[in-house]
Amino acid sequence: MKSTLYTILVGVLMSYSCAPIDVQAQETQIQESPMAAKTILDKADSLFDSRQYDAARDVYLQAMATAENESSELAEAYAMIARCYLITDRKEEGRPWVEKAKKAATPDMPLGWSRYLGVRGRFEWKDGQLEKATATFKEMYAYCHERQLHERAIDAAHMVAITGKPQEQIEWSSKGIHEAEAGNVTKWLGPLWNNLGATYEEKGEYNKSLEAYLKAREYHWKYGAEQNRLIADWAVGRAYRLTGDIQNAEKWLSPLPRWCQKIGDVEFEGLTYRELGEIEISKEHADAALDYFMKAEEKLRFAKMPEWDEKGYQQLQARITDLKSKPGR
Repeated sequence: MKSTLYTILVGVLMSYSCAPIDVQAQETQIQESPMAAKTILDKADSLFDSRQYDAARDVYLQAMATAENESSELAEAYAMIARCYLITDRKEEGRPWVEKAKKAATPDMPLGWSRYLGVRGRFEWKDGQLEKATATFKEMYAYCHERQLHERAIDAAHMVAITGKPQEQIEWSSKGIHEAEAGNVTKWLGPLWNNLGATYEEKGEYNKSLEAYLKAREYHWKYGAEQNRLIADWAVGRAYRLTGDIQNAEKWLSPLPRWCQKIGDVEFEGLTYRELGEIEISKEHADAALDYFMKAEEKLRFAKMPEWDEKGYQQLQARITDLKSKPGR
C-alpha cells in the first residue's frame, strides 16, 4: 500500500519503451571523444533526473566506454545502466549490469560504491526482498552520511522510508529531511515531505499528513515541473478531505480537472474526480457523486489503473454499483 500511494504522489508511474542500442557503434564513437568519463556521467545524470531514461542510458554507455578499468566512474556507469533498465520495466536486462557494478565497485571508491549500493537495493526492492533492500539502504545511508555525500544519504533514507517496516518509516523520512537541510539539498525536500505525508496518511494521522503535504507543496512549487505542482495540490486537497475539512478540500480540488486537461494528465484527472465524488458523498449528493465517480472510472480505466492499483479501482467500481442501486434511480 505504501509504495503504491507514494508512487501516485510523486508521479513516477511510467512505462517507457527502450529502443535497441548499437553498443559497439556507441563505444567506437565515444572512444574518440575528448570528454572525460566524469563529464559524461554528469550529462547522463542530468538526463536521468529529467526522466529521459532512454537517452540517459545511452550516455551512461558512453561513460562506460570512456572510463578506465577499475575506476569509480566505470562502477557508476554500470550501476546506472542497470537502473535505467529497472525504471523502464526491463529488470532482467538490467540484472547483468548490477553484477558488473558489483565486480567493479569497492568501498574505497565513495561515488562508485554508494551508487552501486543504491541500485542493488532497488533491485532487491523490486524483487520483493524488502528486508534485504532495507538493510542495503541502511548500509548506504551510514556510508554516505559518514562521508557527507548528502544527496546519496538522502536517497538512502528516502528508500528506507519506502521499504522499511511501518515503525521505521517516520524515523527515516525525518532522517532524509534533516540530511537535506544539513546539506542544503532543498530540491529533495518536496519528495521527502511527500513521503512523510503518505506515511502519516496510512497511519490515519490526517492532520499531520496535511501538514507534511503542505510542506511538500512549498518545495514542489519552488523546484518542480508543472505536473509536480499539480500533484502537490491534489495531495493537499485530498488531505483536507481526509481531515473532514470539505470546504478547503473543494477549494483545492475543483480547479484541477481543467488543469489536468491542459497538460494531458488523464490519471490525475481521474483521481481528482474520485476525490470530488467522495466530497459529494459527504454532502449526501448521491447523483453528483455518481457523476464524478463515473468520470473517474472512465479516466482511470484509460490510465490503466487496474494494473497499478487494482484494489483502488475495484473500490471505485463498487462505489458506482452501490450508488446506481440506490432507490429512486
